[in-house]
Amino acid sequence: MTGERRLSVGVEEEYLVVDPVARTVRPYGERVAAAAAERLGKERVGDEITRLQVEARTEPHTCLGALADDIAAMRGAVADAARRQGLAVVSSGAPVLGEVSPFPLTPGPRYAASMAAFRALDDEQCTAACHVHLGIADRALALKVSNRLRPWLPVLVSLTVNSPYWAGRWTGYASWRTLSWARWPVAGPPPYFESVAHFEELVGRLHTAGAVMDPGGLYWDVRPSSHVPTLEIRVADAQMTAGETVLHAALVRALAQTELRAVRAGEPVVNPAPEVLRAAYWRAARDGLRGHGLDAHAQRLRPAPVLAERLYAHVRAALEDNGDGARVRAAWARLRARGTGAERQRAAHHKDNRLEDTVDALTGCFDGVE
Repeated sequence: MTGERRLSVGVEEEYLVVDPVARTVRPYGERVAAAAAERLGKERVGDEITRLQVEARTEPHTCLGALADDIAAMRGAVADAARRQGLAVVSSGAPVLGEVSPFPLTPGPRYAASMAAFRALDDEQCTAACHVHLGIADRALALKVSNRLRPWLPVLVSLTVNSPYWAGRWTGYASWRTLSWARWPVAGPPPYFESVAHFEELVGRLHTAGAVMDPGGLYWDVRPSSHVPTLEIRVADAQMTAGETVLHAALVRALAQTELRAVRAGEPVVNPAPEVLRAAYWRAARDGLRGHGLDAHAQRLRPAPVLAERLYAHVRAALEDNGDGARVRAAWARLRARGTGAERQRAAHHKDNRLEDTVDALTGCFDGVE
């Protein structure tokens, strides 16, 4: 792997605004975003489709340590902005408590157009994700990497599950956000693209059908970004802690660099059928790192931790080349020792059978140092 350049990496995180007393989600995302922009700048933080959400963005970085510092500062600014208004923010893939359907939508022509086109789908659009942007500007190369990422996406789901609850109810899933997104007409694992022309033709057909309003409405879990020269990976729930976001970004970058090397070496591509990927997503979203996952390479069930370790082994050389090996080894050990965000949300609830304790656990670690 030596000689493969380090890709730049940036992160977008979506947060939920909560009342620190009632612990329910609250429709003050615009207010929190405006206050946080005083420190971060308007280009770094903004609103989302519902008024319950805030989105914040890092700068692109080639050094993982600099990315970690940026995420910590970003979260600190958002948390401080919320506290100054008697509010709090959490990083969870779905709201734990509160009346959330239909959501209070953020005013604006794009969101109004989305409601007109997608109707009740927008009624439950209060999920929060973690998006990783990788500096791959060449569209043809980005699509080749996308093709090679597809079999690994369910494993990334299992590692990043953090939405077991939905508005006061345990869903039975480790990532309810993944299942919620699956209802959209253009979401989940991306198709296998033969070429840039194939991608553009398909997007054009989807636009003609009204399934997407514009390129920003392509909700595939891997897509060439519509507004910056990157490949965007959107598979993860919003991560409970900044350290877990950093771990996910490091693994995604190393995976993309490993697959870039395979592209240049002309190695064959594993192309699982969409039905297999859909089933693998379902297993990963249901069980996270507990139980079994569907290996999209071999198309058989394997213990989920075994699949996770295979991913880690697959990208280890790239992690070392990037200088990320020691940091990721420590973060990987923490994840395996204490469990995913979904497991820790469940543990907080089970202590006294109070979902308020789950929200407290989320707020307590939001802007902490890990």
